[in-house]
Amino acid sequence: MGRLFGTDGIRGTANVDLRPPLAYALGRAVAYELAGAGGCLVVGQDTRRSGGMLVAAIAAGAASMGTDVRIAGVLPTPALAFLAGSGAFAAGIMVSASHNPADDNGLKVLDSRGLKLDEPAEDALEQLIWRAEELGGPRNAGIGRVADAPDLADRYREDRRRLAAATPCDLHIVLDCANGAGGATAPEILAATGARVDVIHNQPDGVNINDGCGAMAPASLAAEVVARRADLGFALDGDADRLVVVDRHGRVVDGDQLLGVCALDRLARGALPGGILVVTVLSNGGLEAALASAGGRLVRTPVGDKYILEGMQVTGAGLGGEKSGHVIVLEHASSGDGVVTGLELLAILGRAGRPIDELAAAVPLLPQEQRAVPARRKEQWEADPVLGAAIEAARRRLGAGGRVLVRPSGTEPALRVMVEGADPATVRELADALAALAGERLH
Repeated sequence: MGRLFGTDGIRGTANVDLRPPLAYALGRAVAYELAGAGGCLVVGQDTRRSGGMLVAAIAAGAASMGTDVRIAGVLPTPALAFLAGSGAFAAGIMVSASHNPADDNGLKVLDSRGLKLDEPAEDALEQLIWRAEELGGPRNAGIGRVADAPDLADRYREDRRRLAAATPCDLHIVLDCANGAGGATAPEILAATGARVDVIHNQPDGVNINDGCGAMAPASLAAEVVARRADLGFALDGDADRLVVVDRHGRVVDGDQLLGVCALDRLARGALPGGILVVTVLSNGGLEAALASAGGRLVRTPVGDKYILEGMQVTGAGLGGEKSGHVIVLEHASSGDGVVTGLELLAILGRAGRPIDELAAAVPLLPQEQRAVPARRKEQWEADPVLGAAIEAARRRLGAGGRVLVRPSGTEPALRVMVEGADPATVRELADALAALAGERLH
C-alpha cells in the first residue's frame, strides 16, 4: 500500500478513496499524537460539498479520544494555519484539495505552530491511522466536546486587515475567488487598502470550486480585467493559499516573474535576508539569472510549500515560493497566503509607481514546458531503462544551459515532466516526446 501523505496532506476522490472512516481515523490519530485528552483541535474546510462530511468524521474521531474540537467553518487554509499557530490549539486540520477539481478533497494537518508536518511526523501519524481503533478512548464524561466556532475566522481577518491598512492603494483590481474559501475573507481585506475591488466567481455551490475559474483557469479573469479596464487582476485557488496575477493587458504574469519582482524589490531595500530566495526545482533558470545579476542567490528545494518553508528555515531566508503562485512572506505568514502575496505586490507597485507588466519584464524567462502524464506506475519511472535513456539523450541535446526534470506528482496519479532550454521549439519537442514515452511505458 502506498504512503497516505503526499506533498500536501492526504488527497483523493471524496467518498471513493477518501471516505469518512479515514477522516475519523485521522482525527483519532491527531488527537492521540498531537493533542491528547483535554487538548483542543481546530478544523476548517473549503467550499466543497464533501467538506462537511469529512469535518464531521474528523471531529467525531478526535472527540472519541477526549480532545475538544472547534469547527471554524469555511475559511482559507492560511487562515486555518493562523488559528492553529495562535497558541489556543494543539493542532489543526484543513479539509481541502486546494486547486484540484471539486470531486477531490484532502486532509492537511498542521501543528501547534501552524506548520505542516515533516515527513517523520506524517509517518508516525500514518502508523496510528492504520491502528486507530486500538488507541482506546474515554467513557462519556471524558469524551471531547465539539462546537461550531465560525467567529474564529475573525481573528485572521483582523490581522490581515491591519496589514492591508498599512498598504494604501488606489488601484482597480478584479478579484477571482475561484468559488472557494477565499471568498469569505479576501474581498474585504483587499478593499481595506483603499483599492477598488470587483469580485467575480464568488458564488460557491459545493460543486463549482475551481471550475473554469481561479488560479488554475485565469482566462475569465483576464477577460474581465480588460473589459473593466482594471489595473490588474488577482486569482485565488480553492483554498486561497496561492495567487495568480493578471496584468492590465489581460496577460497572466508568470509565477517565477512574480517571485522575482518581490525578491528584487526586497533585495534593493535590504529586506531580503542573506539575499536569498527559496524556490523549488521547477523554477525557471531566468529567475536565477535575474536574481544573481542583482547580487542575490537562489536556493532550490523539492516541490511542495512545506519544503520551501524548510529551506527558508535552514537558510534564514525571508521569502520563498513556487511558480504555481504559492508565496511565503515569512514576516507575515508561515505558509502560502494568496491575500498576503497580493498585499506584498500592491506595496511594491505603490513604491515603484509602475505597472506589474513593466516590473515583470526585469525577470526574462527561459523557454520552459511542463507536462502532466497520467501514469498508473508513476513511482517506477526511474527503473525504466528506455525512459531513462530518452531523458539522458534530451539532456545532452539541450546542452549545459538546459534542464530536464521528471518526478511523480504528490497530489495525483501522474508523472510530471519539465524541460527547459534556450530554444523554444526544441524544448517543446522534447517535452512532448518524453511525455508520450512516459505515457506508453508507465500506463
